Formats: sequence, structure tokens, C-alpha cells
Amino acid sequence: MTIEDLDRNFLFHPMTNLAAHDRNGPHMTIVQGRGATVTDNTGRDYLDAMAGLWCVNVGYSHPDMAEAIHAQALRLPYFHAFSSMGTELPAMLSQRLIEMAPVPMSKVFYGNSGSDANDTQAKLVWYYNNVLGRPQKKKIIARRRGYHGVTVLSGGLTGLQNLHDGFDLPLPMIRHVRPPHRLWEREPGQTDDDFATQLALELDRFIVNEGPDTVAAFIAEPVMAAGGVIVPPETYFPKIQEVLDRYDVLLIADEVVNGFGRLGVPFGSQAVGMRPDLMTVAKGITSAYVPLSAVLVNDRVWKVLLDGSAKYGSFGHGYTYSAHPLAAAAAMANLDIIEREGLIDEVARKGAVFQEMLRSEFGDHPNVAEVRGRGLMAAVEFVESREPLRPFAAQGAFATAVTRASLDQGVITRALPAADTVSFSPPFVTTDDELARMVQGVRAALDVAVGELRSA
Repeated sequence: MTIEDLDRNFLFHPMTNLAAHDRNGPHMTIVQGRGATVTDNTGRDYLDAMAGLWCVNVGYSHPDMAEAIHAQALRLPYFHAFSSMGTELPAMLSQRLIEMAPVPMSKVFYGNSGSDANDTQAKLVWYYNNVLGRPQKKKIIARRRGYHGVTVLSGGLTGLQNLHDGFDLPLPMIRHVRPPHRLWEREPGQTDDDFATQLALELDRFIVNEGPDTVAAFIAEPVMAAGGVIVPPETYFPKIQEVLDRYDVLLIADEVVNGFGRLGVPFGSQAVGMRPDLMTVAKGITSAYVPLSAVLVNDRVWKVLLDGSAKYGSFGHGYTYSAHPLAAAAAMANLDIIEREGLIDEVARKGAVFQEMLRSEFGDHPNVAEVRGRGLMAAVEFVESREPLRPFAAQGAFATAVTRASLDQGVITRALPAADTVSFSPPFVTTDDELARMVQGVRAALDVAVGELRSA
């Protein structure tokens, strides 16, 4: 059997059309990566414009990462954190994360993925309100198009219908409100500030209608990733924060994609004016070399959790791999690389160049509705007609055609759900020349997709 046969016959793929995969097998098999380039099993190279899934920030096969993981595996590959058992590197990493946090934080809880971290956030919020004697204050508000994971709880927080279909999601304590998506949500002629004011007023009314004594938390990505790379108006989060403060609703910042430099600043919360009570990080914390997630809680929340010991005894939550020493070693090495190589400043510089490249190549195209993004995170949204603005009837098919044609150009990008949008999230170490080749490759792919559309 070929490796493709083994894959098709035995591997259950996530986020994949199962029937199509069962017929055709994998699109490609990646066997090697270095910097911003990955290589398939035929020897063909591709520029990875998505850094895997928004995550391989320091690039593939960085020797310092390999050395740190190897050394830790030889010294202490694993020990658990249950029942007050400690290891060195998770403690050191926790101090580092608290010192890096964009707002004052107190403690760090570790998991394995952004999904399980957002499950932890919900449990902490519920525990917090139970300790305070508020058993009805349990609802969590997320936003349509937001992405917060795929577990039973976090999959419901995610505001994308295709992650709910067939799974009986979301759970009944989850609610969704409108996202700050100018292209489709803002009224004609409305200023950014007026749009932000309207969304804040809608949230206020929503909480009042639900009952403020039942609403516990609001979760949001600073810049929405999988939902379309949606950058909020400048005054959006400050106005949202006023509403949350009014009704004693905790703010959870989902920094899984934004965190550790993706936007050209250490955390997305800094870029958009968020003041979270709790933060979720993953992906960029290790550049995905080893699975790791973390939940950061502020002192206000932590003090209530401490009070829970008298009421509930031992804190009954945690994972076999919580505070995994090998993952902590990878995180420490990753953060060292980002700091030593000045990668966040590089993202700020390259990001400005990259955004201009995208606007120059795509901005005037009749099938492009919008080019948007910040730092090394961007999206191009396609429509059937720009004037008047009209989406494609078969949502997603055109963007999929662009990503397929991009592979022929040697570029890996991604079609996002809920629209015809392709995204960019290249490794921080991508060179200016590689960024240009990524943009030019996808632009050529757009011409191919338009040609296929016309011939059809």
C-alpha cells in the first residue's frame, strides 16, 4: 500500500468531507518543513501561507526548538501536576506568562489545546459564580463567526453553523450576538464609532432580556480568525467593556491565534483595547511544536476560586497532561526565539508591507469585496458582484477553487467558513520575498478560479 492508501483506509481526518476523502484520499502528504516551506512526498515544495493552522510562528524545524525538546525528553519527559506535584519548567513558564500578560493576571492553568482551554474557562466561570452563591449566573455570550474550539462546550461557543450541524450544539447556556464585521453587518453610511455603539447597545439589550443575573461571561477573539479575520472598530471593545462592567459579566479574551505576536504586538488584547478577566492562549505559545494551552486568570477571579476550597474541597478539574514539562520546555524555547530574534517587531514591519501587497494585488478586483487584516494575519473576501455587493450563491465554493488553484502555484492558503474568504497567516520568519510570492501565487490562482467560473 502507498502512504496515501494507508491514510485513506485508516486515518479519520478532522474538518474534512469524509465521503470525499474516503473516495480520493489526501490532497497531499507533507513529509518535511523548514522555515516557511513544507515539502510533500513527491519532493514538491510549497510556501505555507497559513503557518499550519495559524500556529507555526517561528517556522518549521527551528534547531533551537528541536534541541530544547530533545534535552527535556532526556531529562524529564513527563510528570503530572495533580495533588500539588510540581516540576520546574511549568512554574518558570507561568511566571513568564504572568509577566508578559497585557493586563494584570494572577495564575496559569495548563491544558493541551485551545478547545480544552475554553472548556476550562467555562468551568471556571461556573465555579466562580457557584462559590459566590449565584447559581443562575451561568450563560456565556459569544459572537457569530467567532472560533473558540470544537469540544462539546467550546464547539457551541464557536459561532459557525457548520461546527454545530449534526452535533446537537450549542449547549443551552450559550448565546450568540452579532460580530463587528463591517462588510456585512454595518449599515450604509455608518461610521466605525456608530457601528461600535450600536453593537454595544445591542449587547446591553441582549443581557437585559436574558436577565443580568443569568449572564456570566462574554468570550471574544481580539481579531476574529477563522470567522474571517475580522478586525473590530477601534472603539468596539471599550464600549463592550462598559456594558460588561455594568452587569458584572466577566470578559474572556481568546488569544489562541492572536497571542505571542501574530498582530505585531505581544497580545491581541493590546491591539484592540480589551481588559480581560481571563485569557486563553495556545498555538503560538509553542509554535505548535508540542501541544499546549493555558488559561490565565486575574486576581479577582483567583481569590474567589481559593474560597471554593472551603466549599468544595479539592479543585476537581485537570488533565493528565496539564503542566507537561516537555510542552513547557518547548514554550520556553519558543518564547526565547521570539524575543532573541525580535520577531514581534519583525511582524509589525513585515505586516505593514504584507497588508500593502495584498491591497495592491487584490483591492481593485471586481470579485474582491474586501482586503482586511493586521500584522501577519489577513483575509481576502470574494463576492459574485462588488457593485452591487452580492455574495456567491454557493457559499464557499469559489474560495475553495482559489485555494485549490493556489496549490498549483506552490502556495498553501485556506478557505474560511461562512463566506468566500481565503486567509493568510504566514510564519513570522517568512522573508519579504516569500511574502510577495505568496500574494502573487494566490493572485494567479484567483485568475484561474475566475476563468473556471466563466467557463462553467
